[in-house]
Amino acid sequence: MINLKLLGRTRAQESTHAIERMYITMRHLFNRGFYKPMGVSGETLRESLLILRPEIYGSIADDKAELSGLLYVIDRLPKGIEECRFINLTSDEGYGNSHFKPIVPPKRRRNCYRIDDEQMNIEITRGRSEIYDILTHLTFLFVESHKIMRRVIIDEEGSVTRDWQKLEKAVLQEEPLDQAQREIALTHTANILGRTFYEVQDIYPKFSLPGNPERFLNIIYWLGKLAIAETVNNDKRIITFSPVLRERLGHHIHGEIWADNIKQHLIKENLMHRPLHIISANMHSVMNTLYTPSALKTELKKKKPLEIYEALSNSTNGDLRSKVMKSALDNGMTFLEDKSGTNIDVQIFDTAKLNGKYGSWDIKTEEEAPVIIVMDYAFGEQAYETMDELLKPYNFEGNEIKMNVESISIMGKAGILEGGKGDIMIPSAHLFEGTADNYPFKNELSRADLEESDIAVVDGAMITVLGTSLQNRDILKFFHDSTWNVSGLEMEGAHYQKAIQAASKLRGSINSDVKVRYAYYASDNPLETGSTLASGGLGTTGVKPTYLITEKILEQIFKS
Repeated sequence: MINLKLLGRTRAQESTHAIERMYITMRHLFNRGFYKPMGVSGETLRESLLILRPEIYGSIADDKAELSGLLYVIDRLPKGIEECRFINLTSDEGYGNSHFKPIVPPKRRRNCYRIDDEQMNIEITRGRSEIYDILTHLTFLFVESHKIMRRVIIDEEGSVTRDWQKLEKAVLQEEPLDQAQREIALTHTANILGRTFYEVQDIYPKFSLPGNPERFLNIIYWLGKLAIAETVNNDKRIITFSPVLRERLGHHIHGEIWADNIKQHLIKENLMHRPLHIISANMHSVMNTLYTPSALKTELKKKKPLEIYEALSNSTNGDLRSKVMKSALDNGMTFLEDKSGTNIDVQIFDTAKLNGKYGSWDIKTEEEAPVIIVMDYAFGEQAYETMDELLKPYNFEGNEIKMNVESISIMGKAGILEGGKGDIMIPSAHLFEGTADNYPFKNELSRADLEESDIAVVDGAMITVLGTSLQNRDILKFFHDSTWNVSGLEMEGAHYQKAIQAASKLRGSINSDVKVRYAYYASDNPLETGSTLASGGLGTTGVKPTYLITEKILEQIFKS
């Protein structure tokens, strides 16, 4: 029994060490300016990822290809990156004013530019966490590409199997594939990937795009093609970091511009002195909660509020969404589209213009009415940059003006370690992975506030991880079972709290007694097989906890 416990602990320690090595290596490679992912310089990253075997990347350490992990990664990288030998990470260096059209990955808000047939530029404006995210995904992609290469190359001269020849013929065919041709191509692809025909046929449509139904076959072909070129011709893939990016990183350039735009608007509208309440959330739940009662009175007579919120979360219900948006813009909401490069849009709600009431709480006099600032989600370490800059006093016409911040609320998705999708987590502290840094705080939201619904609620510490895609069962099980009493994991909590504590307790930028609220709903349970982020989205499961948390936050704001 003792040996088994020691073995489990050793595996968790080994995994933690692998994560630390990956981050040290990525920083080293960034300072160096370039590296070859499948060469000697990328060896430590590859080895660490294979030792770690993160849940999100499934069977990365096996000979067979990992299909769900591939879909997860492809959704977070720019379209066409599998065709590029040269990947250049840049700062915002003016490509937006060129003839290059930005390519925005569906699951990551970042501008990417296809420079030519061989080069993809990826703009980094959200800090180190974004670099770690990209390099980890690229390492996975290239490891998978070499699995394909090893299955199709027959000899040192580069001769390939019949399966590869048939796949190549299907991909290069100019006419669209009919069903028979597609199924033949998928049969050969299944052999190449070490997967069954059923598995390949099931994943194929999930990669398809309008105008590119055969995208899955194209991705497998180009991954294999570049890996073959690396092995046979020594045409190595290269990742570079632009000099401007290396110079700017960590200087809060984008965060400062973003925060100044918000403060300038508050001063212009004479809102800076009013009670300010900052919420980090999505761009729909606060707006929908505040304005649905007045904008959709007719619909609410026929359906329950939750059914309306579910309908509003569906992008096909454009008319409903437009009604709520118009009501919001006419009654106190201002939308500040990001132009700083942070990719964080902002909504500002002057609740004095809310037609007198929200729910059952009377809006106070105009001077006492809350002003709610909703900022879209930050990404990893970017949370510190943006919150730190937002809470700083603003220099206006030679005078230093402090923000009258009464509360800061953080809500969002997180991985849960005890429960399932849609459950709610109420943290009492944030731990920062890879360090002994810990941030206990008084959470104005409690388990009791949310337990009245039929949604399961857990509390305890939350771990702020260096990257959600790097966690494996051993690490998470250790955090869950140990005296740390961790209930979930996310990427921003400790960074937000570090900025809040610095501004309120040390620098005196905001009130020392600022109220803090944190609540998360579970997007996945990484400890359960098949329940990771790679297994798919929440669908409507996330609607109920999202709006329950939103309503509780607003209730406390209006009662304060």
